[in-house]
Amino acid sequence: MDKRNNDFDFDFRPLGLAIKKARKAQGVTREQLAEIIDYNPRHLQAVENEGQYPSIELFLQLITMFDVSVDEHIHTEEKAKKSSIRRRLDAMLDRLDDKELSVVEATVNGLCKAKEPED
Repeated sequence: MDKRNNDFDFDFRPLGLAIKKARKAQGVTREQLAEIIDYNPRHLQAVENEGQYPSIELFLQLITMFDVSVDEHIHTEEKAKKSSIRRRLDAMLDRLDDKELSVVEATVNGLCKAKEPED
């Protein structure tokens, strides 16, 4: 008799929505993605919106392609080391030169100063 615990009840919807958000942030339509990875757009819609479990191959392809952090969705009780948005920002920052990065740095410094309480 199989004594493994097969009561794995994982809601894939939040992860599917994170994949959808990351896809849209990169300006890729579902139809374009379906053509790139050779999957039916309806299947991708079910994964993104309905919580349908993808195959492991599709799952790995999507999280890798769109830099989606899985930790924040699987280990919900712990703070993820890097959220999906931070991973996407890191990937975008890697494409900038030092001059462009100095503009981003100044913007982040301004945001941090705006959060400080006034005396």
